[in-house]
Amino acid sequence: MTQTPQKGSRPGFFAALSLEPVVAVLSVAAIGWYLGARWFFHAAPSAANRPLLAVLVIGGAPLVLQLARNAVRGNFGSDLLAGISIVASLALGEYLAGAVILLMLSGGAALEEYATRRASSVLSALAKRMPQTAHRKTPGGLEDVALGDVRIGDLLVVLPHESCPVDGAVTEGQGRMDESYLTGEPWEMAKIPGSETLSGAINGEAALTIQVGKLPVDSRFAKIVRVMEEAEKNRPQLRRLADRLGAWYTVVALAIAGAAWLISGDATRFLGVLVIATPCPLLLAIPVAIIGAISVAAARGIIVKDPSMLERIASCSTMIFDKTGTLTYGRPALTEVLCAPGMDRKAALIAAAGLEQYSKHPLATAVREAARAEQVIPAVVAEVSEKPGGGLTGRIGNSWARITGRRQALANDPALAALLPEAASGMESVLLLDERYAATFRFQDKPRSESRSFIGHLAPRHGVNRIMLLSGDRESEVRYLAGQVGITEVYFGQTPEEKVAKVRAEAKAAPTLFLGDGINDAPAMQAATVGIAFGQNSDVTSEAADAVIFEASLGKVDELIHIGRRMKRIALQSAAGGMALSFAGMLLAAAGYLPPVAGAVAQEVIDVAALLNALRVALPGDDIRRDDI
Repeated sequence: MTQTPQKGSRPGFFAALSLEPVVAVLSVAAIGWYLGARWFFHAAPSAANRPLLAVLVIGGAPLVLQLARNAVRGNFGSDLLAGISIVASLALGEYLAGAVILLMLSGGAALEEYATRRASSVLSALAKRMPQTAHRKTPGGLEDVALGDVRIGDLLVVLPHESCPVDGAVTEGQGRMDESYLTGEPWEMAKIPGSETLSGAINGEAALTIQVGKLPVDSRFAKIVRVMEEAEKNRPQLRRLADRLGAWYTVVALAIAGAAWLISGDATRFLGVLVIATPCPLLLAIPVAIIGAISVAAARGIIVKDPSMLERIASCSTMIFDKTGTLTYGRPALTEVLCAPGMDRKAALIAAAGLEQYSKHPLATAVREAARAEQVIPAVVAEVSEKPGGGLTGRIGNSWARITGRRQALANDPALAALLPEAASGMESVLLLDERYAATFRFQDKPRSESRSFIGHLAPRHGVNRIMLLSGDRESEVRYLAGQVGITEVYFGQTPEEKVAKVRAEAKAAPTLFLGDGINDAPAMQAATVGIAFGQNSDVTSEAADAVIFEASLGKVDELIHIGRRMKRIALQSAAGGMALSFAGMLLAAAGYLPPVAGAVAQEVIDVAALLNALRVALPGDDIRRDDI
């Protein structure tokens, strides 16, 4: 059986040595020398063959050694037959045929190495975001200390445009921090004394003094890195298309060659069968089809990061969606303000907008935008704090204001149940002034115009039999959106760790596609069979995804599925068609009608036909247009 390398791994006989590009260049040079020497200078065969013989020894030796090891372990892939064919070509003196086979092998392996080289760059992108030192405030001034020496309670100064090294709270200074790396949206959060800070956020123009709330190793950012590392180690196990086909093809070819030799007693027939059986359609047609599909996708604003995802995406029967920014536009709007007796809409907006200047929640943006639209000047707020589960609190003049959720408000004061309006679907927050009910704000995050139709067409058009909504948002928000777009299976309040665990479990059960944006989605993308990211807001997310769609459109996801399906179909046509022709040639060679030299020529004709068919992937076709969604 063929071994099953991990997603993003690079199987093959050059894997350990990483010599693919060098061997490919040497093969081209040797073949060019031979053709020039024979056709233009009429050199003797012995002189023309020397470079071919040299490249076969240099490039073929590691091939034969690796294939021998694989055979001992029971690994019979498509390149095993190619290795035997190279040995056969040496035995026959067919050095040109051997060099061409070696070029096909090394060229295909070099292409795969180049395409998957960046598998570890996700963690590199994360590492770049974090500083290695912190500026600790001491009675004698600032001192630079290693991040590992920072302790809870330390006062650190975050200079302008630096990354925040720890989770903590501002004690001095006023400014803004860009926390878009966590949300996937370009939000800058205002910071004053009492505001919480997140590790990895980029500071704005003003220096801020923060008090360390968690050790760097326990920070939110460090947890995400650990989850990413774990996801990198536990990628889904996959098998290459060429190896799946080549596993049985190799056995059949060897059986025919051996039978021909045994029955006829002529070793030349054994060699003739192997020469024409060389699986170049497998080794070349599939990479060519992948390159064509990558080009087609790029022309449509879709960047394929991992080429192997193109053969996996069409088989995904489970689709998991993040909520904000994928199924929705990620811009909740304030739709209703329900005020308590004695409170009017404007007064409620003044207090709420003042507080929400210091919040990172998407609903805060909606409140601020509503206040701007109604020309409401936010209140001046001091002593802002945001305790986990307690909402956002601040002092406005001589009063204390708090914005929180319905559940939290009732948990603190059950008597509020008689004052709060009846719960409704969607999103809401509650404003309390001096712990007395003041107003309820209701929001809607508008679904993308194509969300419902896209969800509805997944089963009939793409064979998706399970659709899930996986979000870190509150239950009411998630269920409201799910009802709008037609998803019945929902999971809410999910942390990045919980997301990746759920995606990993689903990917083990069936091929799974995860669609999201924001750095908190990156580990889940790694754990899925296929991960797709919207937009370019996070370099980390883009690196973690198998494909990045620059235009945040579900229609583009549909196009990518069609591109992958078409690529896989044409690649299979090229590979299977080439093998079928090779099989016919094997029978002729076994019967003695196709000697080795003629077999090598016939194999090249088969290769050209398979490659020309594979090139169709790069041509426009109606079957790669998006569905009418």
